[in-house]
Amino acid sequence: MNELNFATIGDGTRIAYRFDGDAGKPVLVLSNSIATTLHMWDGQVGELSKHFRVLRYDFRGHGGSSTPVGAYSLDRLGRDVLELLDALGLERVHFLGLSLGGFVGQWLAIHAPERIDRLILSNTSSHLAPASYFDERIAAVLQADDMSETAEVFLGNWFPARMVAANEPIIEEFRTMLLTINRQGLAGLFAAVRDADLRRTIALISRPTLVIAGRHDTVTALSHSELIAEAVPGAKLVVLPAVHLSNVEYPAEFTQAVLKFLR
Repeated sequence: MNELNFATIGDGTRIAYRFDGDAGKPVLVLSNSIATTLHMWDGQVGELSKHFRVLRYDFRGHGGSSTPVGAYSLDRLGRDVLELLDALGLERVHFLGLSLGGFVGQWLAIHAPERIDRLILSNTSSHLAPASYFDERIAAVLQADDMSETAEVFLGNWFPARMVAANEPIIEEFRTMLLTINRQGLAGLFAAVRDADLRRTIALISRPTLVIAGRHDTVTALSHSELIAEAVPGAKLVVLPAVHLSNVEYPAEFTQAVLKFLR
């Protein structure tokens, strides 16, 4: 089952998802960064699906999922995952989340630990501030005519300046992806990040946890990953010489770290 599929959850939102890999393998859920679709993981799925049944999905407001109007919350994004797992008959999964996906992974491990086997939190944080920054970004996105300016801001935050300046093929791929993002959906997800604060509750995470950080990450700084690794009992920390999308910038090293931890 490699095509895009859809599950309608409790509030009527339609969540897009797809599977890769044999149905008999353990399930690994991949959760994206804000302003990306499930195709953010295209470079990893080939290798990961040799060992796992890989489940990818689009956040509400992004990609093939529907876009409810208004601000979203981390609680709602976490429950989207739980309702998707319920719809697919999946009791327990490994979970790998990057950036906003990492926020969701923390929420799941805190609120529904029985559904998570092993947890990987990549290039993420437990809290990002100030709230005024996200309010400004929400206003700018909703007032803009299109995603052109916002796309360039994201690319500059996600990748080394040399890659962006050279307009390498992967940069153009992500620029194309960014230009398709629904601006209302992006504003909704910005609100979820703005209001999220898991700094106290991550100490409750009991699942085996790997934290992957980018040494040069300017979005979710290395210090944020170090704080998560210190707060979650028994968590391991791997630091890659990356900016924000470490799975894209260092795909081989990223995948190796993931497989070593999960296997």
